Amino acid sequence: MKKTKVTIAAERQYTIEKEKFVPVSQYFGEDTFSHKVMKEKLPKDVFKKIIAAINEDAPLDAETANVVAHAMKEWALEKGATHFAHWFQPMTGITAEKHDAFVDPVAPGEVIERFSGKQLVQGEPDASSFPSGGIRATFEARGYTTWDMSSPAFIKRHGISTTLCIPTAFISYTGQALDKKTPLLRSIRALSKSAVAMLKLLGAKDVKKVYSNLGPEQEYFLIDMDYYYKRQDLVLGGRTVVGAPPAKGQELEDQYFGSIKERISSYMHDVEEELFKLGIPAKTRHNEVAPSQYEIAPVYEEANLAIDHNQLVMETLRSVAKKHHLAALLHEKPFAKINGSGKHVNWSMSDNNGNNLLNPGSTPQDNIHFLVFLIATVRAVYRHADILRASVASYGNDHRLGANEAPPAIISVFLGDQLTQILESIEQGTVTKATNAEIIDLGISSLYQVSKDNTDRNRTSPFAFTGNKFEFRAVGSSQSISTQIIALNTIVAESIDDLAKKIKAKGADNINKAVFEVLKEEIKEIKPILFNGDNYSKAWEEEAAKRGLPNEKTTPSALKALVTEKALSLFEKYEVLSRVELKSRQLIHLERYIKDMEIEIKCLHNICMNQIIPAAINYQKRLAEAINATKEALGSAAVVSSQVELLKKVMDLINNVYATDKEIQARVEAACGVHDEQKKAEMLSSKVKPKMDEMRDYVDALEGLVDDEIWPLPKFWEILFIN
Repeated sequence: MKKTKVTIAAERQYTIEKEKFVPVSQYFGEDTFSHKVMKEKLPKDVFKKIIAAINEDAPLDAETANVVAHAMKEWALEKGATHFAHWFQPMTGITAEKHDAFVDPVAPGEVIERFSGKQLVQGEPDASSFPSGGIRATFEARGYTTWDMSSPAFIKRHGISTTLCIPTAFISYTGQALDKKTPLLRSIRALSKSAVAMLKLLGAKDVKKVYSNLGPEQEYFLIDMDYYYKRQDLVLGGRTVVGAPPAKGQELEDQYFGSIKERISSYMHDVEEELFKLGIPAKTRHNEVAPSQYEIAPVYEEANLAIDHNQLVMETLRSVAKKHHLAALLHEKPFAKINGSGKHVNWSMSDNNGNNLLNPGSTPQDNIHFLVFLIATVRAVYRHADILRASVASYGNDHRLGANEAPPAIISVFLGDQLTQILESIEQGTVTKATNAEIIDLGISSLYQVSKDNTDRNRTSPFAFTGNKFEFRAVGSSQSISTQIIALNTIVAESIDDLAKKIKAKGADNINKAVFEVLKEEIKEIKPILFNGDNYSKAWEEEAAKRGLPNEKTTPSALKALVTEKALSLFEKYEVLSRVELKSRQLIHLERYIKDMEIEIKCLHNICMNQIIPAAINYQKRLAEAINATKEALGSAAVVSSQVELLKKVMDLINNVYATDKEIQARVEAACGVHDEQKKAEMLSSKVKPKMDEMRDYVDALEGLVDDEIWPLPKFWEILFIN
C-alpha cells in the first residue's frame, strides 16, 4: 500500500542527542555580562561606579566606559565572539541589530581586536527604514543607539557566528524616541518618582526607588515544519486565512496540562537551555488548551529586564524550533475556531528594600501601603481603560479578544469577593468581619482586620488581582509588552500623584485617617470598573455599557484613544512620550494594522486563485466525468441525483469564491484610494474583513466536499495533531 504524506509525517522520527546533562545552576547566565561577571572582570572602583550609575540613572564618564568596554570585549572574545551589535527594539515589534567586527587595522596586513567606550555607549544605525510615524523623512537617515546599562549585554549564537549584543535605546537625530525601550525607561522613572513620594508621605522614609515588575506567560503553537511551509498564509502572515476546524479540537478538555510529547519535550529542553545560558529564568512549561499549543513562563523580574528577556524568549522559540523541524507560531489566532494565544502579563510594584507594594503584608504599615497602591492601580485602569485597550490593539489580537478564550475588549478589574468586601467596608465606613483566612491588621481603628486574598482567579477578566499582583490578560502573544507597561506605569504614576495630593489636603496629622477618608471617596468613583463575574456573558456586555465602560472591538477604533487630549497631556506631563512621539505611535500602529491586513488579503487571493479553485475545478471535472460515465453505462435512467447535487454544490461554491474575491479586490482598491490612515483602516475593518470571513466560509465548505487527495493545503487535523 502506498503511503500518504500524512502517514509518512506521523512515522517520522527525530533523534535528539545530548552528550551529557549538566545542572542548570552550573551554566545559568554563562552568556550574560551580568553583575557577577562585572564584579569579577572590573576593578572594584569601576564596578562601584557602574552599579551607582545603574541605580541612579546616571551617565558614565568616558574613562569608566573605556574600562567597561575593554572588559566586555575580553569576556566576549573568550566566548568566541567576533562582532558586537547594539541590540534595540524599533517600532516593528521585533528586535534589530547591526553587527560590527572587533577587528581594527593597525598596519598593512595586521589587525587587532578593539572595542572602545565610545563604541559601547553610542552607535549610529540608519534610522530611515524603521517605522517613525512621520517623525522623520526617508532621506533623514541618521539615528542613535545608546547603551542601556540596566540590562546586561549578552552573547548571541547563530550557527558558527557569535556576537556580543548590547541592549540599547534608539532615538532620532533630533532626540525623539524611535523605539519601545526609550519610553519604557521614562515610564519606569515616572512611576518610581511618584511611588517614592507616596511612600514617604505614608512614613516610609528609607525608600529611594520603586520598580515595576513583570512575569509574562508566553503562549505559542508548535507545528511540523513540513506543514508550515505548505501554507503561505502561515509563512507570510502567521495565520491561516482558510481552513476548517478538525473533528476533534479541545472539546474533550484533554490537552491542558496533558502529558508533553517526547519531541515537544526535547524541544522545550533545548529552548530552556538556551534561555538559561542568557540568564533568563524560565520556570514553567506545559500544554495549553488547544492541540499543539504550549506555554512558557519565567520567574518574576524587573520590568525592563523582563521585556528584554521576553523578546529573546520569542526569538529563541522560533530559532530552536527549526532545529527540531518544527515551526513556532506566535500569532494570536493562527487557526480559526481553535483557541488563540495570549501573553498574560503579571505586574506589580516593589521598592528598593524588596517590598511588594501590592502584597497585603503582615504589618499595619504594609497594609496601608497595600490599600493605597491597590486603589491607585484600579483608579488608573478606570480612568484610562481606553488607553489600556489601545495598548493591546493589533490586527492579530482583534481575532482573539472577545472570543470566549480571551478577555473581551471591555477593560474591567477583578478583585475577588474578599477584597471587594473590604472596599465596601471602607466605602460605607462600617465594620465588616473578614473571612476566615490569615488575619492581618489594617492599622485603621474603624475597621476589622484584612485577610490575605484567597479567592479564586477569574480567567475571564482582562485585569485581575491575583494575590499580590495584577494579571493583564488582554495582551497578544506576538506583542512586545513594552507598549502595555509604558501605558500602565504612566497611568498608575498619575493616579498615585492624584491620591497623594488628596491625602495631603486632608492633613498629615493623622495619616491613617486621611488615607481612609480619601480611599472612601475613591472607591465610590471606581466601582463601575469592578466586576467579579463572567466577562464572557452577553449580560456583562450590556451591563458594561450601562456603566459607561468603553467597548472598542477593533484596532482602528481603539487606537483613537492615543490621540485624545487626555492621553496627549498625560504622557507629555510625565515626560514619557511627547505629543509628537505619541501621535507617531498611533500612526505606526494604524499602518501596521493596514499592512498586516493587506498581506492576508494577498495571501487569501493567491491561495484561492492558485490552489483552491484549480483543485475544486479538478474535482468538479471528476464528478462530471463520473456522472456521464454512469449514464453511458446504465442509460439515461441511471440514478445520479446525489452526484448531480454534489456537482452543483461544488460549482456554486467555486462561483462564490471567485465572485467574493472580485468584491474583496474592489473594496481594497476603494480603500487604497483613501489617504487618511484612520479612515483607510476603518474601511478595511468594516468593508473588507467581513468579506474575507465570507470567503473563508465558502472555501471551508469546499474543503468538506473536495477529494482529500486533491485538496492542496494541509488540513487542521494534520497540522495540529501530527507532531
